[in-house]
Amino acid sequence: MTAQRMMLLDTASLYFRAFFGVPDSVRAPDGTPVNAVRGLLDFISRLVEEYQPTDLVCCWDNDWRPQWRVDLIPSYKGHRVVAVRTDRPDIEEVPDPLEAQIPVIIDVLNAFGISIVGADHYEADDVIGTLATTATMPVDIVTGDRDLFQLVDDAAQVRVLYVARGVAKHERMTEHTVVEKYSVLPQQYADFATLRGDASDGLPGVAGVGDKTAASLLLSYGDLSGIRAAAADPGSALGPGPRGKLIAAADYLDVAPTVVAVAKDIELGTPDTVLPTMPKDPAALAVLAERWGLSSPVARLTGVLAGR
Repeated sequence: MTAQRMMLLDTASLYFRAFFGVPDSVRAPDGTPVNAVRGLLDFISRLVEEYQPTDLVCCWDNDWRPQWRVDLIPSYKGHRVVAVRTDRPDIEEVPDPLEAQIPVIIDVLNAFGISIVGADHYEADDVIGTLATTATMPVDIVTGDRDLFQLVDDAAQVRVLYVARGVAKHERMTEHTVVEKYSVLPQQYADFATLRGDASDGLPGVAGVGDKTAASLLLSYGDLSGIRAAAADPGSALGPGPRGKLIAAADYLDVAPTVVAVAKDIELGTPDTVLPTMPKDPAALAVLAERWGLSSPVARLTGVLAGR
């Protein structure tokens, strides 16, 4: 019997990567670009073939920029907003040819019977955090987002397959590799990101505190609470430079940890995460493959699933 293993996909991270990595000359018979669809299917085939998961979830951004996070830090992902309307949430900057492919991605995944899980008012990261924390089997998280390093846990057999350099060149992030790269433990990573900031998420960080200073502070004081306590204590060994920077950033540090921390306890119901060995709806899948010119990637994934 195959040992159970769950794979959690940061789906948007992968289909964005596919869209920009696969030539837009990959099109359906009617001329519609399908490069993101094809790329995502090929990514899934590659990952399933290599890691042989028994369970797989395409984790979804039901809300890519939750209002509760924006209320705490207004700049959160603000640079990704292209329009704001009073009658709908902020609109993410997504190229039109990619936007048009997202419904096709959903249709194909549903026809395969691959689980798609999202939660209103939460990002895919939060879905991943909840599923990874509550899983009863080893977990591989596939993402290009460093924030998810906070979930790495050797004891619980949770690791991140980090695809920043491409799915083919992904890195397996364990506690050892996180420490090796950043000089902090995974459980310190959220505080590390809070301190140094992250321009890609619109997090300002503490002015004048970069990677090395953030890691040094965490090495000395353990976590953000310990660092802030040292800053507030005139008798602590904390130098005047870092102390002043931390005190000046007090308002930011009051709210940032809530924004940066991945949710681990959202209500997801009981999704069926089992990865099928054959398509759930072969007839629908055949129609989609023909309509969108996806016969080759669909056949490949079908074969990979059957060969597990």
